Amino acid sequence: MAASFGRGAMTNHWVDFKNSDVFLVVGGNPAENHPCGWRWAYRARDERGAKIIHVDPRFTRTSATADVYAPIRAGADVAFFGGLINYILSEERYHADYVKLHTNAAFLVDEGFSFSDGLFSGYDEAAKTYDTATWSYQMEDTPPGEPGGEGGDSEQGDDLPAGTGGGEAGGDAAPFVRQDPTLEDPRCVFQLMKDHFSRYTPEVVADTTGMPREKFLEVAELFSSTGAPDKVGNLVYAVGLTHHTTGVQIIRALGMVQLLLGNVGRPGGGVNAERGHANIQGNTDNAISWEILPGYLAVPRPGLETIDDYLEGVAATGLAANAINFFGNNYKAFLVSLLKDWFGDAATADNDFGYAWLPKPAGNSSWLTAHDEALKGTLQGLICFGFHNPAAGPDSNRMIKSLSKLKWMVAMDPLPTTASEFWRSPGVDPAAIDTEVFFLPCTHWIEKDGSFTNSGRWAQWKWKALEPEGEIRDDHWVLAQLHLRLKRLYEEEGGAFPDPIVNLRWDYSNAGHPDLEEVARDANGYDLETGLLVDTFADLRDDGTTSSGNWIYAGSVTEDGNQMQRRQTSDPSGLGYYHGWGWSWPLNRRILYNRASADADGNAWDPERPGIRWNGRNWIGDVPDFPPTSAPEEGKGAFIMTGEGVARLFAPGTLTTDGPFPEHYEQAESPIVNPVPGGRRERHPIAHLYDGAQETFAPVDGDFPYVATTYRVTEHEHYVTQHVSYLNEAMPEFFIELDPDLAAQKGVTNGGQVKVRSMRGEVQGVAVVSKRIRPLRLAGGKVVHQVGIPLHWNYAGGRRAAASMANLLTPYIGDATTRTPEYKGFLVDVEAATERRE
Repeated sequence: MAASFGRGAMTNHWVDFKNSDVFLVVGGNPAENHPCGWRWAYRARDERGAKIIHVDPRFTRTSATADVYAPIRAGADVAFFGGLINYILSEERYHADYVKLHTNAAFLVDEGFSFSDGLFSGYDEAAKTYDTATWSYQMEDTPPGEPGGEGGDSEQGDDLPAGTGGGEAGGDAAPFVRQDPTLEDPRCVFQLMKDHFSRYTPEVVADTTGMPREKFLEVAELFSSTGAPDKVGNLVYAVGLTHHTTGVQIIRALGMVQLLLGNVGRPGGGVNAERGHANIQGNTDNAISWEILPGYLAVPRPGLETIDDYLEGVAATGLAANAINFFGNNYKAFLVSLLKDWFGDAATADNDFGYAWLPKPAGNSSWLTAHDEALKGTLQGLICFGFHNPAAGPDSNRMIKSLSKLKWMVAMDPLPTTASEFWRSPGVDPAAIDTEVFFLPCTHWIEKDGSFTNSGRWAQWKWKALEPEGEIRDDHWVLAQLHLRLKRLYEEEGGAFPDPIVNLRWDYSNAGHPDLEEVARDANGYDLETGLLVDTFADLRDDGTTSSGNWIYAGSVTEDGNQMQRRQTSDPSGLGYYHGWGWSWPLNRRILYNRASADADGNAWDPERPGIRWNGRNWIGDVPDFPPTSAPEEGKGAFIMTGEGVARLFAPGTLTTDGPFPEHYEQAESPIVNPVPGGRRERHPIAHLYDGAQETFAPVDGDFPYVATTYRVTEHEHYVTQHVSYLNEAMPEFFIELDPDLAAQKGVTNGGQVKVRSMRGEVQGVAVVSKRIRPLRLAGGKVVHQVGIPLHWNYAGGRRAAASMANLLTPYIGDATTRTPEYKGFLVDVEAATERRE
């Protein structure tokens, strides 16, 4: 989403679902897995007459509540969305005024950019990488735009002070992108996009996805009806869409659909990623991913030796005269404030604010790569912090083998995990494992205070419900002790590079067990000259006089108190903003990019559902995602986080590594050869392959003819609930779901035992024979069966320990951009089992 809009987060929020006209749910099952949030979709259905479309390999409880259910082959989502894009363009269902005003459709693309035989220009077959130099715009010299920014702290958007830009957009005589407002130039994004997706006809969609042509057209007609000012469509997905080697491009494709229909930034619309549980959004915001610092700042890389090098290498520049380029212009203020939070008085202008102390990884540091390094013996130790590696990771046998190569491993969790117990997993001889394992029992979230940030970016403070028992410790106690003891060792014994450790600021009132409200205040940030908490990230400066542990959380804890603790239920708008309930990043706004909810004159596309609108003096409604006093006649771009000032239908440069437009590629394991005309016949050209893994991939038309996909059930929260007896009664056993035709072919009976095996492993469980999952007819009339496997059971599962784990079957391969594994759409074989496996 960041490649399309500028931020990687759910654009709207759960309560806003009540404002939608049509829902398209793909790769998710919110009726079961997010029932509290999905209630607002039912409100829209019951009060607005909203329609619900569900596209999924399985007919689920979400399907049962939908007006239209459309089956799809797991892993074929880019082809489906490509077909939607083609339909919207060829049938002229797009919101033309929105597309011209709020997207880069008019931008002209470099003459060297091309696409042929499933490959974009710049592909290196030997290296399996792209040189993205031609994935760029045509530039011309035009006068620089005015500086701009984002700011304000009023909850209703009235009387907000103008934001502070970090500099002039583009500087003196800056080159800007050439544009064609008519959208007729053959090199403009709009025309290139039409050409690229023209191959995705309804027939091709049917051949690739297995979705019947008539069903696809029904879906396309209904959802494209929202490409009008008085209609709004909501596109909902969950992690299922990201669990592919094409995960980034799937999300890019659905974002393009919403931009063409004019649904981004509007109440009832958006691209809404349902997070797996309460705090996955908060984890990501605070840099759980290896490639980012808090607030989505980029991790430095070799060659970026100074802050100036870093800014030149990673901060966006203004590419259009009307681009605010807020993120790029303020990047230094956010980074310096972060460094001041981390290193305090030790970070000064003379030492580049301690920038040299930040790590600069030369290669990929994803967790798949870490386990690969362990397998090769180049990684000696690993801390597993709330992570079931063998159960959560692909090819569990390979995961277990990699852990057995370590010298030591630490597991921090409330209860035993597949990581802490890997040395006695089924088939493993504990005597043969040399890894020294330390298990540190830590508090469950109900045993500590703190904040959760939900899918919609709402940060809400919670309070401790239970006291921990025995020797259990808070996880932040463990981390504090680790830091303090490492610091003492460095101070006493020295070391190769002690500076980042000994200079880390750690002035909490209880250094060994910091109070989490103190930590939250650090994340918010301070004006170091006054000692007061900042009210907004517009207060952050690049001269070392402010600090902030995470700029997007600036405003969450101010001198007026902890805003995340608020529980006011007033909603004057009637649109579900509830600005007094908790706090939403950034600046308590509830809908991102909300300037796009209005036309060029500042009038709401739909007066009954205004996001923000211009009242002649200010933008009012939601907290504006825009300079609040920038009048429409100034013509500033609505998407302030991009250098273009608009959203991206074409993603230039290195925003993605596998193409500026999404393209369908078959997965590592596929039952068919790619049927898309002009597509690549082999698998994804730059999906990340690890040594030894490719040999475990099943070929087309081999001994593994069926497509498997993993999923969750509502009775269990990932793995920890396997220790809860009541939930085990509700959903007691590992099971495998298959259709009646396949069951009959294999002699499998409902309630009997069934084995499923892949090139990597085998599982066995109770057979659930159901029409909820059905065979699909693909290109050439080939019928393909799909198999569903829930992921919750494992050998460390307390009262319901199970030898079988879904990820014993999945392939070890990563998305080209993110290294996310391929959990959906792999190949298996099925056979009946005569004996029950415990």
